[in-house]
Amino acid sequence: MRHRNWILVLSVIFSVLLAPAFAQEAKGTKGGDSAAKKKGPPAPGMVLTSPAFADGGTIPIKYSQAAPGAAPGEGTSPALNWTNAPAGTQCFVLHMHDLEVARNGTTDDQVHWLVWPIPATATGLPEGVARGDRLPDGSFQTSATGRVYRGPGAGANGPPHHYTFEIYALDTKIDVQPVADPFETRKLVMAAMQGHILAKAVTMGLFRRPQ
Repeated sequence: MRHRNWILVLSVIFSVLLAPAFAQEAKGTKGGDSAAKKKGPPAPGMVLTSPAFADGGTIPIKYSQAAPGAAPGEGTSPALNWTNAPAGTQCFVLHMHDLEVARNGTTDDQVHWLVWPIPATATGLPEGVARGDRLPDGSFQTSATGRVYRGPGAGANGPPHHYTFEIYALDTKIDVQPVADPFETRKLVMAAMQGHILAKAVTMGLFRRPQ
């Protein structure tokens, strides 16, 4: 009987000592659930599209080097639109390249278009960006052809090439001046972007010259 009384006393003591801890834990759990509910679903990812072609579809000849009247190595740039840029974006960088090209036997591919730093307020680029060092919004452009959009130009005898358009949202406005070599310029821009990329979106089109 005495043994049972001791067990009862000890149970009461432990209950008194542990009650605040259980209450705090319950409060913390409830608060955590509330915080999770307040946080809500994650923000949607950034999306890049073009009204000129569907993602994974064929790029119309109008936007290629093979278009009637296109200057050698040039073409008409397609309109591009991006949405859901993350908060804190300070500028964008657009990079268009041909994944099938292995330049000079290296991992370098073809620079078809590089535009930087596009203002953070931008939500796209219009069709037919003109040749020149700078766009109306102040951003620079370059390609393997020079200060101009270089349209797709894959030969008719092989498979279509994959032309990838990438848009990067950065948390800083990069200050990179173009140099004479567009491939070196791309290296400088890509190096300046490291550690500052908030989000990236991609769209891709296929192209080869008609027979």
